[in-house]
Amino acid sequence: MTHMMPSAKQQARALIDELPDGASWREVAYHLEVRVDIEEGLADIRAGRITPVAEVRREFGLPE
Repeated sequence: MTHMMPSAKQQARALIDELPDGASWREVAYHLEVRVDIEEGLADIRAGRITPVAEVRREFGLPE
């Protein structure tokens, strides 16, 4: 059985439905932007566009 992924529009509606009724436009935009950031990060991981934590720590002079 094939499961279809909900469209971005459907996912946005679901996200908005979870917000309180008094949510402002700014709060709606914030939650949508966070979702976009998460989706982009997951796509980067799937595509192998990652940097190991140890490498980042070295680059910034942080202890491992």
